[in-house]
Order: sequence, then C-alpha cells, then structure tokens
Amino acid sequence: MGYSDRRGTVAGREEMIMADDAKTAEEIQLVVFSLGREEFAVEVTQVREIIRMEEITRMPKSPYFVEGIINLRGQIIAVIDLAKRLNIDSGERGAETRIIVVEAGDVKVGMIVDSVSEVLRIGADAVEPSPTMATDVSAAFLQGVVKHDNRLIILLDLTKVLSLEEMASLGF
Repeated sequence: MGYSDRRGTVAGREEMIMADDAKTAEEIQLVVFSLGREEFAVEVTQVREIIRMEEITRMPKSPYFVEGIINLRGQIIAVIDLAKRLNIDSGERGAETRIIVVEAGDVKVGMIVDSVSEVLRIGADAVEPSPTMATDVSAAFLQGVVKHDNRLIILLDLTKVLSLEEMASLGF
C-alpha cells in the first residue's frame, strides 16, 4: 500500500508538471504601446511590422480617423490615427511616434501610436473581460484588460477597431 501511495504521489507530480506545461502553452505575446497616458496592446500575431512615422498622403472624403495612405515597399497601406479612432487624447507626435502595421482578416492597416514600449509575454489568464460599466462606444473595441506588474494594459480587438466593413468600403 505504501508503494502505491508513492507511485500515486509521483503520478500526481507528473500531472502537476503537465498542467504547468499546459499553462505555459496558454501564453500570449502582446505588443504594448501608448496613446496619451494609457497603455494598449494587440496580439503580436496580428502585427506585421513597426515603422517610424513617415509622410502620409491624404485621401479625400475618408473617415475622420483615416490619416491617409503610405507606400510600404510597393504596397499601399491605409493609415489610421488610433487615438482619433478610440476617441481619446494623444500625445504630440515626435521622435517616438510609430506606425504599427497590423493585419486582421484580409485588412492590412497602419495605426499611428505615440510610442511602442515592449513585447510582453503573459499567461492567457492575465486577460480579464472589459469592465461592464464601460459604456462608451470605444469600449466595444476592447478585448479585455491585462493586469501586469501593477499596470493595466487595454487589449484591443483589432477586428472591431479596424471595422472591417468600413475599411473594406474604402478599398483597403
């Protein structure tokens, strides 16, 4: 009986190790960036590249949040001002301003952000649902909130932010 107890304990430890491995497999990587005083993130799998701010060609009759288009190595990419899209205050554009080129569905778009700070690896359980009290329209763009090292990072749902129907109607 003592032997089976020991074996059961060993088996129990193996199950715990396997459970820890499963938790590790449930990690996600996020690109963290700032807009004004807030931190936001998108999943790294949706980010194609991060580039310095460059000259943007304006497009007539485009929505208020579309800054225009850029030529990225021969490919025309629409660029949006993410702060305008989310209806929040942004910092001044400067040396740290970046364009994050993202892809959601068939839409590839550049998003202007104040700065990009890090690529963060977190457990999927660190993402909590959006607060139910958030009634502003921009709350519809949220996928959740990440709690990490006494920080709250807003995780964006790019399919909603990019509003695929709206972007597709623009031909992007």
